Amino acid sequence: MNAPIPDEQLVAYLDDQLDAEQRRRIDAAVAEDPMLGLRLQWLNRSSLPFKAAYDELGRQAPVDRLQAMLDTLPSPARPALNRRWFLAAAAGLVVSGVLADRLFLGWQASQENSSWRQLVADYMVLYVPQTLEHLPNDEAAQRLQLRTIDKRLGLHLVPAQLTLPRAEFKRAQILEYDGVPIAQINFLDPIHGPMALCITRSNSGSRDFAQERRHEMNIVYWADMEHAWMLIGRNPMAELEGMAKALRTRLSA
Repeated sequence: MNAPIPDEQLVAYLDDQLDAEQRRRIDAAVAEDPMLGLRLQWLNRSSLPFKAAYDELGRQAPVDRLQAMLDTLPSPARPALNRRWFLAAAAGLVVSGVLADRLFLGWQASQENSSWRQLVADYMVLYVPQTLEHLPNDEAAQRLQLRTIDKRLGLHLVPAQLTLPRAEFKRAQILEYDGVPIAQINFLDPIHGPMALCITRSNSGSRDFAQERRHEMNIVYWADMEHAWMLIGRNPMAELEGMAKALRTRLSA
């Protein structure tokens, strides 16, 4: 695709406001570009409590202080710019500014909390067995893919470390969000479908195994001194944790 698709057009796609040709163009682009699919999932996260957040920020806006300041001002020369309009605009800017600060700080902290795991889950929910089953089992290609991950994340991975019971190693790739690299190593389980071992940098110290569910998928996650890890799939949680423990042992050897 010659030009990137703007977020406005992706939102129109999600709202079913595009014609058939435009929708086909975006469908084709998503099939070719994994990061575009991730952007689309991010924009589609409509379940977040935006209304509650705006209501709370509105309550925090210093409306009384702004009104007191405005009361000291002379009436504007142009009727269109009355004080009620200015008050509403100023309060809106305060709300927008506070919300923007919170969103920015939230993303800054994402490496130390669950945000990166949500990004991965948003992407993995798009996977079906047909996404991976056509990929060849070529160890030379897998080693080459792992070298790309090694260079970006400072790791030393080999296919032998990544073997899992029943699940087949299918692909390793680097994704990136706002300049933060995330490694995704895909597996295909013949019973439970796609799985992924995902890795990103972390400086929050070593953490033991923890569990959670996102998009009806199970996740086991942990961290060492330099990286955060997660294993995600539709396998039962106990089975997934057993695989994660085996991976951690091999990867730390």
